[in-house]
Amino acid sequence: MSKKRVLSGIQPTHDSFHLGNYLGALKQWVDMQENHDAFYCVVDLHALTVETDPKLLKKRTLLSAAQLIAIGLDPNKCTLFVQSHVPAHNQLAWVFECITGFGEASRMTQFKDKSQKSGADRINVGLFTYPILQAADILLYQPDFVPVGEDQRQHVELTRDIAQRFNSKYKEIFNIPKPEIIKSLAKINDLQDPTAKMSKSASSMAGVIELLDTPEATLKKFKSSVTDNGKEIKFDEKLKPGISNLLTIHSALSGKSITDLESEFSGKGYGDFKAAVAEVVIAKLEPISKRTNELMDDPAELSRVLSNGAQKASEVASTTLKAAYSAIGLA
Repeated sequence: MSKKRVLSGIQPTHDSFHLGNYLGALKQWVDMQENHDAFYCVVDLHALTVETDPKLLKKRTLLSAAQLIAIGLDPNKCTLFVQSHVPAHNQLAWVFECITGFGEASRMTQFKDKSQKSGADRINVGLFTYPILQAADILLYQPDFVPVGEDQRQHVELTRDIAQRFNSKYKEIFNIPKPEIIKSLAKINDLQDPTAKMSKSASSMAGVIELLDTPEATLKKFKSSVTDNGKEIKFDEKLKPGISNLLTIHSALSGKSITDLESEFSGKGYGDFKAAVAEVVIAKLEPISKRTNELMDDPAELSRVLSNGAQKASEVASTTLKAAYSAIGLA
């Protein structure tokens, strides 16, 4: 039986992914490559919707790819590539822009939110057409499903609408993919504000655990993490959000149940517990950081891996693009 095909992408908008990214999606990417025909993409074109220094964008694109390999993506088991290395993404996006209504594009939540905050005059056209490029990213590879977070469900629905519209108007070219909402391995919150999700848009990075943090930086962040006035190490999201968050992190990385951890740390102080959580996190992240740095120190090897990935992706993408061009009447 042939493997189901999946496609997912991540933006290179920061130097390092964080623990929430890893447990929320990336760890599942690694698992999925084992029994799926998996295509994973660093979506650097999408990153252009935000003003970025060119040197920084290039560095972050390579860093993102290096981290994906370091966490366990195997280029022999999946197709790992950079979006801009496959020109078919832009080429199909233009076709889709011409069959997508202005109204349906303007209803996309992310565009609505940002244009309401900043005013439509200050939003670039790329942010408006972003979900249409995303539809091209997906449909080029004819995936069976797209693993996404809940916040991207609307974009996958638009992708399905565009595919169905093209298929009924011209010719049955596109597979209609299903959104597969990734169940996060754990809901990871900010160490300084344990009621808020860990995010790069936090006002301070003091509560965000980055995959490339040094062990010293990680330990410092855990030691200064916000807890509560009590003494008991017990899971209670309402009354003890800080301790609950630390228990969740330990459990997600150590594989121990929260009940077992509550017993293990019964009678111990918060300081000991914080240090123990930091130890588990450091043990997981240190090899990732080391491998990322090795890859960044060997740009020729990283370039070779991404070039091979782009070639594999292009073979699939160009076949789809050619069929779409023919169906729409491009000579």
